[in-house]
Amino acid sequence: MITSMTGFGKSETQVLNKKMTVEIRTLNSKNIDLNFRVPHVFRELEPQMRTFLNKQLTRGKIDVSVYVEGNSNQNSNLLNKEVIDNYIAQLKGIHDGDTTELLKMALRLPDTLKTEKEDLKEEEKDALLEVFSSALKNVNEYRRNEGAALGKDFIERLNIINNLLKEVITIDPERKEKISVKLKTALDQLEIDIDQNRMEQELIYYLEKYDITEEKVRLANHLNYFEEIMAQENPNGKKLGFIAQEMGREINTIGSKANHSGLQKIVVQMKDELEKIKEQLLNVL
Repeated sequence: MITSMTGFGKSETQVLNKKMTVEIRTLNSKNIDLNFRVPHVFRELEPQMRTFLNKQLTRGKIDVSVYVEGNSNQNSNLLNKEVIDNYIAQLKGIHDGDTTELLKMALRLPDTLKTEKEDLKEEEKDALLEVFSSALKNVNEYRRNEGAALGKDFIERLNIINNLLKEVITIDPERKEKISVKLKTALDQLEIDIDQNRMEQELIYYLEKYDITEEKVRLANHLNYFEEIMAQENPNGKKLGFIAQEMGREINTIGSKANHSGLQKIVVQMKDELEKIKEQLLNVL
């Protein structure tokens, strides 16, 4: 089962007059790369969210954004009356001025504001984790749908390569015959006496060098194995990448041994389809 590394999931909820929204975006990456943007007051939940992501998304560049609107759980600044009164008393000892003016001066001095932080409520924690799980579920669904489209494309291109391989098999006997005739003609043009037994041995040797039987068999096996791995449930992008590399080796070897214009054209078409598969594989989980 093909799963894409590209995905998007969004979910939101309302709790205690606050609107919580979680957005998760994923892109392809060789390893897992997590980036979180979470309001400071909810940072204590980040490790738990990271654990969920590591277990479910496995691989990819993942950006998580948490937005909270109407959140009362912010650091609130309050006047520190005790400090302000002390400042005013000291200022009066220096200059007996207007109380309002002294207050303005005191408020410019350090520590006249104190910060109080309201504790995060359990309902808010539960709500955020729930909406996060929902967004994560949406991401996974998106990635599966993208993967299904990729899988369909892979099957189409594998079928094209397989049909091209059938063409290779069809023209291979003709190709061998042409190579044999070409070698014999070249020898005849030398106009010298040739040991027929030796010539046949050399001919067999050169024909074996151009033989692509093993490459045809291995390429067919790789095509079948690629489809088998695609059907597995576990993440398989890396393994499919290795198989595609092996397919490329066999196609390249067929091309290097071709010595036949028709076969070389087929090899070019095979390479083109395989390159498109490799490009898409970069996005497979």
